[in-house]
Amino acid sequence: MAGGKLRVGQVFRYASGKDPVPALLDGYDNFHHATHSPGLRRALLEAGINGMAKVAGPEGLRRPAILIRSSPWKAGSSETPWHDVFDLDHGHVRYFGDHKPGLKAAPGTTTGNAALLEAFNGHQAPTPTERAPATPLLLFRAVSRNGKPKGHVEFCGLGLAERAERVVQWGGREHTTFTNYVYDIALIDLTDEDDSVSWDWIHARRDPSLTPAQALASAPRAWRAWVKHGNSALPRLRRRVAKARITKVSDQRAAAGSPEAADLEAVYKRFDGNKHHFEAVAATVAARVLRGSGRRYTEGWLTRRSGDGGADFVGRLDLGSGLAGTSLVVLGQAKCIKPDSLVSAEQIARVVARLRRGWIGVYVTTGSYSEPAQVEMVEDQYPIALINGMDLIRELRAIARDDHGGDLFACLDHILTGTATTTNRRPEEILLE
Repeated sequence: MAGGKLRVGQVFRYASGKDPVPALLDGYDNFHHATHSPGLRRALLEAGINGMAKVAGPEGLRRPAILIRSSPWKAGSSETPWHDVFDLDHGHVRYFGDHKPGLKAAPGTTTGNAALLEAFNGHQAPTPTERAPATPLLLFRAVSRNGKPKGHVEFCGLGLAERAERVVQWGGREHTTFTNYVYDIALIDLTDEDDSVSWDWIHARRDPSLTPAQALASAPRAWRAWVKHGNSALPRLRRRVAKARITKVSDQRAAAGSPEAADLEAVYKRFDGNKHHFEAVAATVAARVLRGSGRRYTEGWLTRRSGDGGADFVGRLDLGSGLAGTSLVVLGQAKCIKPDSLVSAEQIARVVARLRRGWIGVYVTTGSYSEPAQVEMVEDQYPIALINGMDLIRELRAIARDDHGGDLFACLDHILTGTATTTNRRPEEILLE
């Protein structure tokens, strides 16, 4: 049976004995257990660039994977005069090849550079058929444990080379110049695989009886998408930590036929013809959400239908007290749309564009937020809270349960009869109340 999974951020014990048994060593996952392929040579991290032996598959020779190890504790030394860059949050690694000062061989002919340059050519292949056997890059970096810099490695992700560039560096004890290669590596998004790579995929790539297409069936979804669409798809396939904070559209929607779905549809139909009244509902729900965890929130007013400056309601969020306190203006946007509709990044950005220093936004909708909109909000650090249709109906049902015997329509009627004042006052006036 092949090894297990490599999870991004997982630290492995890399022991000199290279025994795949046991699964745990000194309290850490055993690297050689996780990368075990029965009957085949061990996967190694002895060098910086470790190309696995090529396999003669039905399509010809292919390399199952290249395992790359960076040793930060060696950076800047005469032995390793470069500094690799691992930016896992934004899916980018800048990795220097294995040419070193004093070597007479051409830079591209050293073992590691030759393997990576060959892989780079495969990563630039123009067709899906040519990309299918392309070599995956598995990236690791040495980490210190128990005061020792050797013996442990952290898995940093799955990558492919975007660029290969020849550079001149200073190095060696005499600090002379030498030529090397540096590689810009894109880390692939592994969200669908719970941020991990299954060794079954690499094991399949080592099986000479399987075609590249057959081995590809075990690959992560984003890698398969890259094989299909090529490097033009990298911007959406690149690993970004922001995606860990993204809620899938399907998870923002109530299950078909559920009471929540029926209630949300009823709310939408109730206000579809009078969306200004929905603003009062949105303001009430926003106040309830922002008061969560004991925060102090003051409801202000609804804005007039025209000339509202992009805000449908105004409130104030108070933090701390006295000299240790401050207040934030809250601009609210209400969007009554079909429950299966999406709010786009552009729509959120229009609200954010109207925020001033010391202001935050809150967007309330009966629909959902697209994943690109959420990614943009997280990566650009938009000061805005998003309340989707599921959140909206959950809060309304809670209000109805607590104050109206579970009658949702009585709850809505009560909100509308107690509607806040509609005015065109300036939002900052809420700070004076």
